[in-house]
Amino acid sequence: MAQTDRSLQEATTSLSPEEVLVAAKRFFARRNSIYTAFLDKEGPAFVSLRGMGGEEVVVGVLVRDGVTVVSGSSYMFDQQVARFLSTLPPASEATVGTPPSQLPESAEVPA
Repeated sequence: MAQTDRSLQEATTSLSPEEVLVAAKRFFARRNSIYTAFLDKEGPAFVSLRGMGGEEVVVGVLVRDGVTVVSGSSYMFDQQVARFLSTLPPASEATVGTPPSQLPESAEVPA
């Protein structure tokens, strides 16, 4: 896979946007290697982390069709971004692409 194909990665999850951002900060701060990254900037829909040599990792979130879409981007930490995305619980296939108004009342929709 070419580097340009790995620099932006995306996944969907059942977690809320807030939970994803907290998980990203914890995941990258706990890396026990040159791939550790710490909070640089944050907002309600993103975190920007800085690692070794100033390498930047950005994780962004949004709610689309009742699920949380997570995007991660980094030039050198692409494998770690992929690992982080793989730790997120997947969005229920029953909710992907279903407008919130059509979900069963028992379905949880992220805020």
